[in-house]
Parts: sequence; C-alpha cells; structure tokens
Amino acid sequence: MTEQQPGYPTALGASSLERITLLGHDLAEDVMGSVGFGELAFWLATQRRPSRGETRVFEAVLAALADHGFTPTAIVTRLTYLSAPDSIQGALAAGLLGGGSRFLGVTEDCGKFLHSVLTALEGPLPTDDAGWDALALETVTAQRAAGRFVPGLGHHVHKQGDPRTPRLFAIAGEEGLHGPHLSLFAAIGRVHAQVLGKQLPLNGAGVCGAALADLGLPMELLRGFALLARTAGLIGQLAEELRSPVANQVFLSVDLNNRPVDPDPFVPEPLPGERG
Repeated sequence: MTEQQPGYPTALGASSLERITLLGHDLAEDVMGSVGFGELAFWLATQRRPSRGETRVFEAVLAALADHGFTPTAIVTRLTYLSAPDSIQGALAAGLLGGGSRFLGVTEDCGKFLHSVLTALEGPLPTDDAGWDALALETVTAQRAAGRFVPGLGHHVHKQGDPRTPRLFAIAGEEGLHGPHLSLFAAIGRVHAQVLGKQLPLNGAGVCGAALADLGLPMELLRGFALLARTAGLIGQLAEELRSPVANQVFLSVDLNNRPVDPDPFVPEPLPGERG
C-alpha cells in the first residue's frame, strides 16, 4: 500500500516541468511584462487583483515611504555595509529590523488605531464632517485621558505640515477611495488642538496607514508594506554608499569623539515592599 503524501495547498507560486503559475495565472505569459510590481504585491497579499485606482493609491503609499533621508534605518544599513561589504543582505536586513514604533511602524500603529476606533463604534459611521469631528474629538480626548499618544500626529522635521499627507488624501479622493479611516484621520487633524492645546501635523506615515486600511489590506501586514517600500529606499542608500561613501565618516565622527566618563552603576528601582 502506497503511503499518501501530505498536501500543502497554496494559491501563490507553483511549478511544474514546463510551467510556473502564480495566483492561478501563467507567470511567464500572463504576469511578466503585464503586471507592475506594486500591483503584484497587492495581489499577492490579498489574492485578488486590485483595480487601477487601488493600484495607484497603493503605489503612492510605497513611494511615500520608500526613503526619507538619513533616518536610523538608512544609517544602520550604510554602517552595516561598511562593516560587512560582503553581506548586502545583512545591510538590508539591519535597516529593515530598525522599522519600529518611531520610524516606519507608525504606518501600522495608525492604521490599527483608526481601525480599532471604527470597529468599536456603535451605530452607523458618520456621514459628514461634523460627525467625523465629533468622533475624532471623543477619540483624542480618550487618548489624552489615558496618557497615550495619537498615532500619526506630529513630525520632527515637517512641523508645519508633511507634504505627503495632502497629496495622498487627494489621490485617494480622486480614485474614490477616501474611506472611513482617512475620514477619521482627517478629522483628528482638524480637532486635536482643542484637546492637546497645540496644532500638530498629520504625518505621512500615519496617512499611509489610513490609506492602506481603506484599501482593505490586512491590518497584520501594514508594517510589512512599509518595509516593502523602505527596501527600495535602502537599496538606493546602498547604491549611493557605493558611489559616495559616508558611512566611514559617520563611524569616525563617533569613534574619534568619544568622551571617557566615570562608570555610573545601575541601581534598580526598589520593589514596593522594599521601600521605606
């Protein structure tokens, strides 16, 4: 009796002797040269082909997040290449591993935050700016009372406004994809100063999270899309490092300017029962 082999179903890539299929299509004949990379990335993540409008919004997000100068992710990529020029993958991985709550991770944090507010809402969604503003005011007030930041608010450089934000709002509106997540995010931008006492910009990473959420993409993958975008930027950083190196200068600027100080022993906080 022949033992039956286990099956591992996948709708993604599969190969036979003469053919490769991807998402049910012939890779060579139907995909290569016909489907752009952004469109394919969306298709792979959702297993449905995006519309032209969805592709435009999605690729606008990728462009917005690809590179933003000498951020920690870019610096560590260049420094890792300096240390291990034989490991391009290590340099890229080092940069991607730096995508967290302060850089790149805001896209995920904002999208999930907006989604949590909308899914917890009792009753229908607002239908006008006044309704969205009321919901946003309630949301920001609750965050302030809990001592939590509102994801997507503020930027260390673009203090008067992130240029990516209005552009992505406009693109989503042109494509009929300005959905509830973007509506709530825009309302937060209008009302937050009433609670926080100061006006902060809606940052590009946050609006990207809102746009991705309105595209119906899985919340668990939002940071993955930010990392996908930044991979292109990090390749660009490495390409520039090959032509115009700066990593060694960054390294030496720290190494040659270290300042010896006396040890400062760590003292843990006492436990509640140990105080007094």
